[in-house]
Amino acid sequence: MYRLILVFSLSCLLVSPAWARESKIEPQPIGKKIEGFELKDFRGKTHKLSDYAASDVVVLAFIGCECPVAKRYTVTLGELANEFKDQKVAILAVDANQHDSITEMAAFARVHSLEIPFLKDLANRLADQVGAERTPEVVLLDQERTIRYRGRIDDHFQVGNIRDGSSRDDLKIAIQEVLAGKKVSVPETDAVGCHIGRILEADESSEVTYSNQIARIFQNRCVECHRESQIAPFALTDYDEVVGWAEMIAEVVEDQRMPPWHADPKYGHFSNDRHLSKEEKDTILKWVEAGAPEGDSKRLPEPVKYVEGWTLPEKPELILDITKEPYQVPAEGEVKYKYFVTDPGFTEDKWIKGAELKAGNLQVVHHILCFALPPGSDGRDLEGGARGFLVGYVPGKLARNYPEGMAKRIPAGSRLVFQMHYTPIGSPQEDLSQIGFNFMDPKDVKYEVKTTSAVNHRIAIPPGDNNFKVEAKSRPSPSDETVILSFMPHMHLRGKAFRYVGIDNDGTEEILIDIPAYDFNWQTAYELAEPKRMPKGSHVRAIAHYDNSKENIFNPDPTKTVRWGDQTWDEMMIGYFDVAVPVDPESLAQKGKPGEVPQEVIDKANELITKFDANLDGKVDRDEVPEKGHNVFDRLDSNSDKTVTRQELIDIFHKFPAVMRLIR
Repeated sequence: MYRLILVFSLSCLLVSPAWARESKIEPQPIGKKIEGFELKDFRGKTHKLSDYAASDVVVLAFIGCECPVAKRYTVTLGELANEFKDQKVAILAVDANQHDSITEMAAFARVHSLEIPFLKDLANRLADQVGAERTPEVVLLDQERTIRYRGRIDDHFQVGNIRDGSSRDDLKIAIQEVLAGKKVSVPETDAVGCHIGRILEADESSEVTYSNQIARIFQNRCVECHRESQIAPFALTDYDEVVGWAEMIAEVVEDQRMPPWHADPKYGHFSNDRHLSKEEKDTILKWVEAGAPEGDSKRLPEPVKYVEGWTLPEKPELILDITKEPYQVPAEGEVKYKYFVTDPGFTEDKWIKGAELKAGNLQVVHHILCFALPPGSDGRDLEGGARGFLVGYVPGKLARNYPEGMAKRIPAGSRLVFQMHYTPIGSPQEDLSQIGFNFMDPKDVKYEVKTTSAVNHRIAIPPGDNNFKVEAKSRPSPSDETVILSFMPHMHLRGKAFRYVGIDNDGTEEILIDIPAYDFNWQTAYELAEPKRMPKGSHVRAIAHYDNSKENIFNPDPTKTVRWGDQTWDEMMIGYFDVAVPVDPESLAQKGKPGEVPQEVIDKANELITKFDANLDGKVDRDEVPEKGHNVFDRLDSNSDKTVTRQELIDIFHKFPAVMRLIR
């Protein structure tokens, strides 16, 4: 089983050998002898290699203060140091990043309880001598101070996710073999992590500089998340910080991992599109190749002023804590999805013009999903997340109100269910997230926004299949005035690709959006620049592909048949999309008050009519229902005329709510 690490932390920064941008530093060969060095730790104490003459093994562990995977490995390094402390093994942590200050190193050591020596490698001299390229990367020296092993600590961490444990403890095994006088069985492995932030030789004659072009690109595409107190692991607002990440930035831009945007530009236009243009990519790469020159700081753009706290256009009218007390997130281990339920105390239907989930601790909250649970429901109405969706949070998402005259309804008496996904970061944390609402007067509502979906629960992905196809279709549109607002596909770690296709009444098909390389790290909602009309009777077909093979590096177990389930090692197939359906404002003003028919009853009646009304005459005939449903149909046909009307359903469901909840 795998669990996902913080979305920006690993998707943005980790690299596998297949994705790695070549470093300009050549790794030193196994067997090369290392000359002595003299470095100071963050407290100012000098450490020489000769100080460890009594040690049979010296491990140089290159780490960085802001590299997420390096943070996670501080625990492992500490455990190894304790395990071998009586066996003449010295483990030294080394920071060669030009952008990590002594103050930041001290804070890092304190937060992560780093007790091994933590040395500053000014000007990357030691990193250059041993040929270290990334953080974390370890170099093992024997008694003669020759390199016997170099590479990763173990294979616990992958690109975008982590395993429950490692399958091979490379560094530990190498230490044991050297102590036993044996040849190291695997002397080299590929390090997975961030580029060391080396001092670069800048070409000041370059036409492309940080102050002139790069700062503007970052403001438009990156700084929304890459700034202080936001989800990204480092800021991109200051040259001295940015230059240390230059080679890492080039790598993620080349690999199209940053900025995160997975929709094929050939289909649809989206208001929140954040992908880099070819010109922007070329400009960034040209700047890095020129040594990342700063240029004239007088040409820097004015800093962008960001909304702090809530990002809705106005402060929420109602703010609720998701939990009564802060949730304690452990430093390590697996945190399964957590579900919290709260009663907002709504005594009448509430029309939401804007809602926002605000993560209390940006470092550990991977995502939040909120569902509205109607009164009397035991949760099965949500169908595993396929129904009742209200609002979601993912890192970097800015909250927006719905378009003018559009709102989403929360029925009176509903409870709110929150699905929380936490990811430990190597130190104990706590989180108190919140939800905020802005409301609309019912008389101002012209369209009801509903999150619907094309969903298929009958998933059975065979072992080893690298392109398993699953399809689903939505319910037909109930009105010619219905419009689609946005799409949000949802799969788990085996998700490979997702496509939405609009199917008109005459069978005409149109690709609405295509995500050819789905990434579970990013629960992106793709917001249409202009609402898409969905004529009455038309529907959406969703097509998902899954990779359950060993080639999928995220795959928890390629030997397992995978079925529907909440956890990331299970799978889901949900093609969420928001629609806006026209409503009568005057009738809405009366709904949700005592004595009136509950809106959930009306919605269920409308849902069943829409689902089975094949000839679109506004009612359901017996021959429009599959034979296995005839028994239920006859019970709902109160006047036995072989036709079930909307009013018949409303009358029965209002009188017998339990019957309504039994019918799917």
